[in-house]
Amino acid sequence: MIAVDPSATKDYVTFLLTQEEPRPPITWRNWWSEVYWERLVVMIIMPLCTFVAAYYTPLYANTAIWTMVYYVVSGLSITAGYHRLWAHRSYNATRTLEFCLAVLSAGAFQGSIIWWVRGHRAHHRYTDTDLDPYNARRGFLWSHIGWIFIKPRRAHGKVDISDLKRNDIVIWQLRYYPWLVLAMAIALPSLVAGVGWGDWKGGCVYAGFIKVVIIQHTTSFVNSLAHWLGDTPFDDRITAREHFFTALLTLGEGYHNFHHEFPMDYRNAIKWYQYDPTKWLIWLCSKVGLASHLKTFPENEINKGLLTMELKRLRKKQDELVWPQDHLPVVDWKSCKCSRSQSFPLLCIGGFIHDLEGFMDEHPGGEALLRKYIGKDASAAFLGGVYNHSNAAHNLLAMKRVGVLRGGVPHVTEEKHIPPSQLLRVAHVQELSNQEAY
Repeated sequence: MIAVDPSATKDYVTFLLTQEEPRPPITWRNWWSEVYWERLVVMIIMPLCTFVAAYYTPLYANTAIWTMVYYVVSGLSITAGYHRLWAHRSYNATRTLEFCLAVLSAGAFQGSIIWWVRGHRAHHRYTDTDLDPYNARRGFLWSHIGWIFIKPRRAHGKVDISDLKRNDIVIWQLRYYPWLVLAMAIALPSLVAGVGWGDWKGGCVYAGFIKVVIIQHTTSFVNSLAHWLGDTPFDDRITAREHFFTALLTLGEGYHNFHHEFPMDYRNAIKWYQYDPTKWLIWLCSKVGLASHLKTFPENEINKGLLTMELKRLRKKQDELVWPQDHLPVVDWKSCKCSRSQSFPLLCIGGFIHDLEGFMDEHPGGEALLRKYIGKDASAAFLGGVYNHSNAAHNLLAMKRVGVLRGGVPHVTEEKHIPPSQLLRVAHVQELSNQEAY
């Protein structure tokens, strides 16, 4: 433990990182001691053996259907149970539903509820930092599978799981988890296929082991693919992203940017056309009395998140455009070159002096009309006296400003004197005075 002054650190995560020295880097001399070998067997060796077994095991139609059904059942027990119920407490479940989810989730073979939730809560609390066990900034492979069998350089951040320790069903699952895995991941799929249509071996290989391999990787896509593929409609400061393809692979967990912004919402997809079967399962459970208190974030605040990112995109587009120059010289009629006949094509509109050189022969109304106002105030003519000019004309005119007529600028609340493109300008907080900001 290293003693560090909290006031000298940038933020809380930085402060925590300075408390302990990281593990030494992995080298050719110590790599063998930096691997969780038992996990390596589960994630690498077991799948290889499984695919070899599948090569010598015919796949019958009934077994294929059973494999897909049991994959969905096991997957939903993780997404609706481990994730949205226990990790985020996004709804309340009856003891019957909790027990079913605790048992069925063992068929996915992803560790106990307590182990899974501890890591996931750390992921949300310390997203994209070295305290995040699945830190996506360390690369796709690390967040997908590397964190499972390679010892991290730092322990993941501390989180509160006291609610799980008070849950007797969660503790029961932890105590009997190895037996539940044997029963739900191997025995049950084999029994159904064997008793149902005599395919004991196929049930074990496909609905048992193959299903476990697939579901382990599709669940891992929430840590990897969901932080790599898609867009960020709510917050682009984090790596979490949204994409239909990820949602399709993960039973609805692909709208990950929304989930990281509003983690206690029982939904991942908020639009009717977005794919989120986990949301509909929870909703159906609430209709039959198995679930209650489904949490949703206020729609008004969700729309604020969307607006924030939309404004950010608009600001970026705004910064790419060229705007009228600031800090123009203040002049009067006597010193203004407008008074020198037709030599300089300068005129005044809305209190600004404009240089029309190069535009005279391009004016849609003809050059002769402009010549009448050289050296004069053409505000009335421009603002409807002769023609009610378009937004484009206002914007183009503003780009030709070269000076401000002393005492000639109208009040800023008169919108007709402000180019339409600047009426709703997106501003950074640094551009506002303290009084305006607060």
